[in-house]
Amino acid sequence: MSLFVKSVFTVALVPSVAFAIGMSNPDQDNPNLNYWLADEVNDAKTAEDFQTIVSSKPQVISAPLSKPTRIALIYPSADLSDFWVRNYKALTARLSALHIDYVIDELSSRQIEHALQTRYIDEVLARQGEYDYVIYGPSELYVQADNIQRLAKSESFQSYIWAFHTPMKSWQFQPDAWFDFSSSVGAQALCDFLIQRLGSDVSFAMNRGIPGITDDQRSGDFKSCVEEEGGWMNFYEHFGQYQAGGGRDGAALITQSFPEVTMLHNANTAMTLGSLEYLAEQSLIDGMYVTGWGGTAAEIEQIKQGNLNATPMRMGDDVGVATAEAIKFSLEGRTSDIPKIYLGRIEVVDDQMSTEEINARTREAFRYSGVELE
Repeated sequence: MSLFVKSVFTVALVPSVAFAIGMSNPDQDNPNLNYWLADEVNDAKTAEDFQTIVSSKPQVISAPLSKPTRIALIYPSADLSDFWVRNYKALTARLSALHIDYVIDELSSRQIEHALQTRYIDEVLARQGEYDYVIYGPSELYVQADNIQRLAKSESFQSYIWAFHTPMKSWQFQPDAWFDFSSSVGAQALCDFLIQRLGSDVSFAMNRGIPGITDDQRSGDFKSCVEEEGGWMNFYEHFGQYQAGGGRDGAALITQSFPEVTMLHNANTAMTLGSLEYLAEQSLIDGMYVTGWGGTAAEIEQIKQGNLNATPMRMGDDVGVATAEAIKFSLEGRTSDIPKIYLGRIEVVDDQMSTEEINARTREAFRYSGVELE
C-alpha cells in the first residue's frame, strides 16, 4: 500500500500546457532561441518508443523494491486549472499500476506565489537526502530559474520539471528530465484550425497570462501565426495573470472598447472561465468566438454547453504517466531510455464535434485521473 504525506497549502486555483511527438515545432525557425528544443536533445527513436509506452498498458517494474520511493512534488495545484491535480492522480495511479511503492510530500501553491515556491525549495533541499525524486512545476520558468538549478545541482535525487520543456542553454545545472506539452505546437495547431474555420481578416483580441516563456508561446506564437498566415488583426492584449478575474477584466475591456473584435484568445483555463462568465452576463456569448487552452474538464464542459468554441486539448494524463514511467526506468537503471524532454499529445476540440467524439478523446486524455461524461 502506498503512503501519502501531504503538505498542502490551498488557496484559490490556475494553468496548464501542450505537444505531440512527430509534429514539427514552429520554434525551430527562430535562430535566436536561448533554450534547447526537444529534437535537439532527444534521440528520435527513444522519444517515439517512450511515447508508445506512455500510451500503452503498464508493465510492472522488473524487480520489487526493498523500500518505498520518496518523492517531493512542488507545483501550483491551488489554481483553477485541473492540469496539476490530474497529473498528480495520473502519476500516483501509474506508479501503483507499475507496482512501485512510494511516499509523496506534496507542496502546493498558486501560480503567482513565486516566493512560496522558493520556500518549498528551501525546505526540500534542507532534507534532500530523504528524497529519490523531486518533481517541480515552476510558477514561471524565468522567475524560478535559480530554484530549478538549485534542484538540478543536487546529487541526492533526480530532478524532473513539469509543465515546461525548454532547458536554458545558459544554465550550469540541468534537470534530469522535462515533462510537458508544447505550447508552441499547440498554438500552431489552434492557428491552423481557426484559419480554416473562421477564414482570413478576423479581428481578434487576447487574454494573455504572465509575461514569460509560456505565454510567449501560447499567445505570442498564436498571434504571429494568425497575423502572418491568416491576415488577422490584433486589437488588444490584456495580461490577466492566468487568473479568472484577469480573464473577466480582459473580456470587459475588449468588448467595451473594441466592438470590432469577434474572436477572443485565452491563454489558460482560469481566464477562459472568467471571460465566459462576463460574456454570458452581458449576453455577448453568441457574438464572440472564444478559445481556451489545455482542454481541461471545465473547458470541455463549456464546449458541450455551447459557450466555448474551441481549445487545444492535451491528452492530459500523459505528463503524469510519463513521469511514473521515467521513475520506473530510473529505478531499473535505464535512464538512457528516458527522453530528456517528454512532450505529450495534443488535439484541437471544438463545438462542432459530436458528444461521442469529444467523449472518446476525453476518456483517453483522462484515462487515470477520471472523468464524468454526459
